[in-house]
Amino acid sequence: MDREQVLDEFRAAGALLSGHFILSSGLHSPTYLQCARVMMDAARGARLCAALAEKLRAAGLGGIDMVASPAMGGVVVGYEMGRQLERPAIFFERVEGAFQLRRGFEMPRGARCLMAEDVVTTGLSSRECIAAIEAAGGTAVAGCCLIDRSSGKADIGVPLIALAELDVPSYAADSLPPELAATEGVKPGSRNLK
Repeated sequence: MDREQVLDEFRAAGALLSGHFILSSGLHSPTYLQCARVMMDAARGARLCAALAEKLRAAGLGGIDMVASPAMGGVVVGYEMGRQLERPAIFFERVEGAFQLRRGFEMPRGARCLMAEDVVTTGLSSRECIAAIEAAGGTAVAGCCLIDRSSGKADIGVPLIALAELDVPSYAADSLPPELAATEGVKPGSRNLK
């Protein structure tokens, strides 16, 4: 699946949005990728994650014991990646601002983990999830995502395999271009909603 086919899936799902958005990182952007809309169609989610699983296999990462994701955005992608790779999938939740395993999830010591995300922008959530994997006794061998909106610039500390890369601008609140400054931003994500 090439980049345009991936973006066509997002467009067909009404998940490639234009406007003024405040991302979970606090940055502002004229483009938002609503992966929840893409993944709500199980067949579409399976197509995208099957293509991502193929990219992972081609990357030659070696064996992966399990998939771990940050909640909230990575949960469905992580589950589907676990299904595609025939590995268990767990997720970390924020408790008082830090990722923790809950719901009886455990990380076997030394487990080779794939961190799975929906979208990577700055890589902050990915790095936090990878740190939580390591703190729980696992080893993060790589990260994956449907869309890397940093176009390969985000450093998550391990190799990042993205189904598609986009170079989408993001701006600090005090550095908005005039077209964004003229409109009020909305927070469509799952974090920091007011």
